[in-house]
Amino acid sequence: MGSEDNLGCLTGEHIVLEPLSLSHVAALSLAVTDGQLWRLWYTSVPEPAQMKLYVTKAIDEKAQGQSFPFAVRDRVSGEIVGCTRICHWEPDNRRLEIGYTWYAKSAQRTGINTESKLLLLTFAFETLNAIAVEFRTHWHNQASRQAIARLGAKQDGVLRNHKILKDGTIRDTVVYSIIDTEWPAVKNSLQFRLRQRPLIR
Repeated sequence: MGSEDNLGCLTGEHIVLEPLSLSHVAALSLAVTDGQLWRLWYTSVPEPAQMKLYVTKAIDEKAQGQSFPFAVRDRVSGEIVGCTRICHWEPDNRRLEIGYTWYAKSAQRTGINTESKLLLLTFAFETLNAIAVEFRTHWHNQASRQAIARLGAKQDGVLRNHKILKDGTIRDTVVYSIIDTEWPAVKNSLQFRLRQRPLIR
């Protein structure tokens, strides 16, 4: 992946996105208990006991050049509050996806996601030179769909009967994207939102 192979932290005013490592397992195992996120049937958030395997798989994907996984640290509290990932990176097509995102319940609706997405999208469009960034979520995950739309992403379509989940239900996946020509306006919007609505503590 070139000069981005040794990517360090992505640092914002309120959060730091740290390259995911096994040293984050304990903190992520604690963060996921805030709201018992794995109990939401329409998400694929790991249970605390599965966190080491979850992180290991993400690190393996990174080693294969497929993704950039991050732990999300709140700069005020110093706590790890969730994780996120650039994934399905296709250098030849200059496309990627931002996904595998989850936050402790106390970090939700605080602006942390807005700044996280600003950092990731800036890296995607201005360092990786992407021409399109995708977001995908479960049809029934209304909170996620609304959050993606608030970013300025547009819905591309719905992949019906897309995935069989671990509980046996079948997921319809909603696909959104932001393309390079839209990025300047999206960036301005995200920066404006952060200025107008500082993180709620």
